[in-house]
Amino acid sequence: MKLFARFITLLVISGASATLSAESTPSSPPPPPPGCPAEEHRQFDFWVGEWEVFNPEGQKVGENTITKVLDGCALHESWISESPFRGNSYNIYDASRGVWHQSWVDNTGTLLQLEGGTKDGVMELVGETQGAQGKTLNRIRWTQEEAFVRQVWQISQDNGDNWQTIFNGLYKPKQQETTD
Repeated sequence: MKLFARFITLLVISGASATLSAESTPSSPPPPPPGCPAEEHRQFDFWVGEWEVFNPEGQKVGENTITKVLDGCALHESWISESPFRGNSYNIYDASRGVWHQSWVDNTGTLLQLEGGTKDGVMELVGETQGAQGKTLNRIRWTQEEAFVRQVWQISQDNGDNWQTIFNGLYKPKQQETTD
């Protein structure tokens, strides 16, 4: 009987030891989040890149870097103009509402929030700002033109009846510097 009791005790101790050993063994890291695989999340990918931006007269007005962030679920924009003006935006497809959203902030304290989507190959985002002269409607359109991207920003003081273009930029891929 003593032999049987020792055998049972050994089994219990072995089982407890194996359980403790399994619990203290580090497990594999959790799988990465699924990201944003829906086709709608790729609608603005044509804007991703490092760009030099030119006005209609061909003068360089700035540089812009657009990168995919947060596992491809958002785009981050980093704008540097030829003047001291700087700005950044985050752009995301809000699947819960079926719209694209952009939040823009800059070094003048401006916050611009735009929403919209694609239609006929054009990304169009619209939003309001409030200023000293009242409400301003902002409309920005991005169009892919061969290897370039065109961005046209327009404003309206009369709720969209008349539009004034305040920015018309042609985005050209930034040339990588070569060393000899």
